[in-house]
Amino acid sequence: MSFAHQLNILSSVLTSTAAGWRGGAGRAFFKQPEHRPVLFDIENCPYCRMVREAATALHLDLDIRQRTKNGTRFRAQAIEIGGKLQFPLLQDPNTGTVLYESGAIIDYLFRAYANRPAPAAYKKSPLHTASSILASATRATAGLRVKPSRAPKQPLALWSFETSPYSRPVRELLCELEIPYSLHNLGKEHWTEIGPAVQRLKPGPYVPKAGGKREQFMQKHGRVQLPFLQDPNTGTELFESEAILSYLKANYAI
Repeated sequence: MSFAHQLNILSSVLTSTAAGWRGGAGRAFFKQPEHRPVLFDIENCPYCRMVREAATALHLDLDIRQRTKNGTRFRAQAIEIGGKLQFPLLQDPNTGTVLYESGAIIDYLFRAYANRPAPAAYKKSPLHTASSILASATRATAGLRVKPSRAPKQPLALWSFETSPYSRPVRELLCELEIPYSLHNLGKEHWTEIGPAVQRLKPGPYVPKAGGKREQFMQKHGRVQLPFLQDPNTGTELFESEAILSYLKANYAI
């Protein structure tokens, strides 16, 4: 890992800390809806972050469509769906719901996909908002400003969870390049999963929770390490955030 990337990850750790490490754990047993809800999102927007935290807590996968400052790729689509250019914007094809406002979206997601109101840790509040604003400040302009790019023919797929320090820089670059992707939330399901993949808190071989989403991932890929990127346009599959960043720049940045 290069020194520059190490600094980037350290900054990302500070971001997760400022946000209270919300969005690190997900429900072990969860059935995805028939269609992924679509989130029009700005990666470093504090209000969008709160929605993504809730999605991780629910283990809910999303289709991400980004907008950055001066970005135009999804502007017309967002206005057509919601009537105005305001993010976060959620479109849920499973229920026909279209919502603005992070607090309303968070409460909707918990009621629709956990059959309960949003828990205190995720419900929008002045303290929750302030910590998310502080978290955004630690990343400065990362994930905010558009970079010229080539649009992929098919959306990419990213396995991540909100507080993953290694996943955040990848999501930021995807946002800056305005690359659409499916976000597969793979939050931690048990205390034994605390820590990076190379050295989790619990010593010994890693065993994911039986029947959980992480077990399914491990059965398919042989390990649980995030981020993990799949690009159906090239057939590429990559672990390691630094390698993914290099790949995205080489294949989609102009």
